[in-house]
Amino acid sequence: MRYSIGIDLGGTNIAVGIVDEQFQLVDTLSVPTQANRPWKQVVADMARCVHTLLANNALDPSSCIGLGAGVPGVIYSSAGTVLFSNNLRWEHVPLGHALAVATGFPVRLSNDANCAALGEVVAGAAKGRKNVVLLTLGTGVGGGVIIDGKIYEGTQGAGAELGHCTLIMDGLPCTCGRKGCIEVYASATALVRQAGEAVASHPDSILAGKALNGRSIFDAMHRGDPTATHVVEQYKHYLDETAVNMVNIFRPEVLLIGGGISGEGQPLVDRLNAYVRKNCYAAPYAFVTTVKIAALGNKAGIVGAAALCLA
Repeated sequence: MRYSIGIDLGGTNIAVGIVDEQFQLVDTLSVPTQANRPWKQVVADMARCVHTLLANNALDPSSCIGLGAGVPGVIYSSAGTVLFSNNLRWEHVPLGHALAVATGFPVRLSNDANCAALGEVVAGAAKGRKNVVLLTLGTGVGGGVIIDGKIYEGTQGAGAELGHCTLIMDGLPCTCGRKGCIEVYASATALVRQAGEAVASHPDSILAGKALNGRSIFDAMHRGDPTATHVVEQYKHYLDETAVNMVNIFRPEVLLIGGGISGEGQPLVDRLNAYVRKNCYAAPYAFVTTVKIAALGNKAGIVGAAALCLA
């Protein structure tokens, strides 16, 4: 049996896993990233996790064909370089070379959302599909694109920043410096902001005085709270338009929804599918994308990173 090591490097945690050649996750280990420290210290922890996992599973390093890492930001994969990562506050970090030296394995890098999309293609909700788009709705809006079975990165890894496409012209400011980005309206962070603003104007809402998050807001909507219902309806409209935009640009076989908001499950998917069927370009004549919930959760990035070496 051959194995690959996958690393999902985030601003909060370093998650490392061993994946077999059937794309099954064998074991995982996670430690805090502590992203405010020098990058070489982060790499040292990544390498320690790799060696610890191998020892814990009594695996000889020779049984692993390589190491893949998914990293947030602009990743120039062929050069093994993190050109820019806002989450990690890294610029021009030679991560591929550093990891190879620290672990002894050949290393491949890609953007973390791209790795998550690849994970869903090899072992998740889009298994066996060739053209897939993944939107992760969490702190921000991440995008991963698979075309003809391969990750699409754009030139020097700077493509597929789907969350930074414009949804509302001259809209609210985004952390990227532009205005009206999808991320400002369709992320879980955006939903919490929208709910907070609504509750401030409607203190009789059952959300008043409660900690706001995606789950609590949707729960209040299900309980019939008018304020939550209005907020969620508006939020879903932003998602509707985002989904149609992704379908019109890529026309994938499957559009996957991941991240915390995907916990809303089938009702969310049913609405999105209905909206896409009605509103995407040439719907009566051309193939219409199916919207699905991503299946692997926070393991998708590890599996996809490992698949960079296995696929």
